[in-house]
Amino acid sequence: MNHSIILSLLGAWLFLSGTARAATDRTMTVKTTVDGMVCSFCAQGIVAHFKKHPAVSNVHVDLSRKLVLLEEKKGSTISDKEITEFIKKSGFEPKKVERSAESFEKVKWDKKS
Repeated sequence: MNHSIILSLLGAWLFLSGTARAATDRTMTVKTTVDGMVCSFCAQGIVAHFKKHPAVSNVHVDLSRKLVLLEEKKGSTISDKEITEFIKKSGFEPKKVERSAESFEKVKWDKKS
């Protein structure tokens, strides 16, 4: 009986530690809707800035969809506040910040959003 309790506790601990590790190893895609971006020069400035951020591994600006897409590095996060403050300082109006577990490439090429 003691063995079954110990095995149950060990199994629960292994399950929970694996779940926690999976959450920190996951990369998130951050999609920000932005008003006011109309030219490639606007996009280049935003891309250059966010590429320097230590939590960001990839950046894409889609002018036709009015989106800034960021891919966070595994185990790292860029805050919504950091994103919106920089976009405002650049002269644009951030409308909505969304986080998704979908891959950066899938969100980048999904023309529905």
